[in-house]
Amino acid sequence: MQTLGIALLGCGRMAHVYGPKINTHPGLRLSVVFNPNLASAERIAEQYGGEASSDLDHALSHPGADVVLVATPANTHLEYVIASAKAGKPTFCEKPLDQSLDRADQCVATLKQHPIPFMLAFNRRFDPDIAALQKTVRDGGLGQLSFLMSTSREPAPPPMSYVKSSGGYFVDATIHDIDLMCWIAGERPSEVFAAGSCLTDPEIGEAGDCDTTMTTLKMPSGCLVHINNSRRCAYGFDQRIEAFGEAGLLQTTNQRDENLVRWGADATEVHAPLKHFFLERYDASFSIALDEFYCAVTEGRDPSCTVQDGRDALAIALACDQSRKTGSAVKMEWS
Repeated sequence: MQTLGIALLGCGRMAHVYGPKINTHPGLRLSVVFNPNLASAERIAEQYGGEASSDLDHALSHPGADVVLVATPANTHLEYVIASAKAGKPTFCEKPLDQSLDRADQCVATLKQHPIPFMLAFNRRFDPDIAALQKTVRDGGLGQLSFLMSTSREPAPPPMSYVKSSGGYFVDATIHDIDLMCWIAGERPSEVFAAGSCLTDPEIGEAGDCDTTMTTLKMPSGCLVHINNSRRCAYGFDQRIEAFGEAGLLQTTNQRDENLVRWGADATEVHAPLKHFFLERYDASFSIALDEFYCAVTEGRDPSCTVQDGRDALAIALACDQSRKTGSAVKMEWS
């Protein structure tokens, strides 16, 4: 099996997600860890391996760095993807592509000028249950698709420091649901309408954001998509998808640490709580996504989740935020 050395850019939460995944993949190794703060890079390198560096050029030209994994804050993705592309390194980048559509378009243009294998990490596509639902829908298993519904509710809001730099709830969180709904349906919306409230933390509202949203996407086929998101969920990380069509219904259900169900004369009980957050719920999908990137690079093919997918999801997310602010539906125009 071919081995690919990784230059990991970024030392935050996602570095701790990908570090162990890299180390357990038989074809990947961590070669160099970059952060402008060398001490941060040293801590990650000490935990997961590789050389620590605060020099981006050095990290990208490191003799052991065959590919690049961008796990830096969202508003820095563009500069690092452009640098990686110009260095000719296949790149795996955390979502979103950027928080600005103009900058996302700049990224698309750069990757056309400097073509490399590029994959955007919409990891939920790689959850086995969601992938099975998508394949069944796209293979025609439901016939004509009528509705797609996505529920995604987080146990608690993130710190305000994160909220203020996140790009807004639609760009930070709903974008996952948007990407999944378009991927499952195989089309992009012609119109979007979204509404938002602040019911969890007044500070989020004061920052101009929301923590409770409902989104409707109207697809050219006539299929209607409903997405509901909340940053407050008392019972854990609520993640469900429903696809309804002329031939029936498909659902993905919540996952628990233990799936034991007790049946008795008085009640049916499931005692185990839901998986707490995305780190636990989508643990397997991070590994599968990394393997998809590895296989694409070593087999000489394009990864399945592209820069255009990232650009389109961002455009829809920004349109949703516009709709939320104006109270009007937004028509989508696609070239």
